[in-house]
Amino acid sequence: MQRLRIAFLTKNFDTKGGGAERYAVALAEQLCEQHDVHIFSQTVGTVLPKLHYHRVAWALRRPRWINQLLFACATWLLTRQGYDVVHSHENLWHGQVQTLHVLPMRYTLLREKAGPKRLWALLGIASSPRLLAHLGLERSRFQADGRAYVAVSETLRAIVAQTFKGSDRAMHVIPPGIAAVAGAASAQERLAARAALGLPAQGRCLLLIGNDLRKKGLGCVIEALAVLSDPSVFVAVVGHAGQRAVWDGMARALGVASQLYFLGAREDVAVAYTAADILVHPTLEDTYAMVVLEALSHALPVIVSQSAYCGISAELTHGVNAWLLQDPHDAHALAQAMGQLHESADLRQRLGENGVAFAALRTWGRVAQRHESLYAGLRGISA
Repeated sequence: MQRLRIAFLTKNFDTKGGGAERYAVALAEQLCEQHDVHIFSQTVGTVLPKLHYHRVAWALRRPRWINQLLFACATWLLTRQGYDVVHSHENLWHGQVQTLHVLPMRYTLLREKAGPKRLWALLGIASSPRLLAHLGLERSRFQADGRAYVAVSETLRAIVAQTFKGSDRAMHVIPPGIAAVAGAASAQERLAARAALGLPAQGRCLLLIGNDLRKKGLGCVIEALAVLSDPSVFVAVVGHAGQRAVWDGMARALGVASQLYFLGAREDVAVAYTAADILVHPTLEDTYAMVVLEALSHALPVIVSQSAYCGISAELTHGVNAWLLQDPHDAHALAQAMGQLHESADLRQRLGENGVAFAALRTWGRVAQRHESLYAGLRGISA
């Protein structure tokens, strides 16, 4: 298709961020091979040579809701002219393409609330400038005509459609992708990766990745380690460990402190996948979970929460390409899954091979092609 001038709006352009940030970085990297891509961001942690960067000043870092309003105003002024497509990854009122990465705030604040509980929640919203600002931006996001919405999973699409009537007519589901299939690591590569990360050379390495470690289920993983009671199994944790003291204390109380390794946030997560034997992701809430797809591309067996908690799980099959947990709060069920994968080489091999086949169909190149078709449709041109 013809070369487009595209504005990407995201407050944090960094692969060390969460799934939303990594989605934006990977998609921009693909699109800039054919298009003129401009990044409007307050924080740039990943610099790629073919992208054009526009720093949006931090006029006020706190409170965050005011910063969100200021970012919305600044990017609206900066992108009103000169761009064929404005693609927002933030909760803003403008942008022809709106990628939805998280559950709607209206949904999370009011779900499963009725009667007095709902009234109390509404009173809390009415008395909070922060909530009113975010909800106002969210409402305006779904009011404009001629706009396209991209949900990162079918699960998220259904929730948004339920929350904002009529949005489904302009909704597209485009999940994240992978750069390429990495495949299984050799024994030598695994040893080298463990040495680089300071992990034990021997034993079964379970990998957990996430910035919100509570939401990603680290507490359940620590409890499952204690239930499993196998000192040869250890957990490597990648992500911001702001509450590390809490997790260390929990691990000490359960007698598994020596089996827990914090690796911090990393731009290069591939080395962690290479070092690991199994990915554990008993998440309490993930609209997709890119880490699961990436682990599958590395032929890692994956233990992940079922689709009510994790978007990607709606596409997976229990015992075929992943092990699906019915309840991510159930440490005994998680320990059982960990134990079975630890003991069965055949099960690990089957999940690993089928996981690679699953991931091979979901590359960032294909994701970019779907976005190009979306852009073309909005502009009335052929892709």
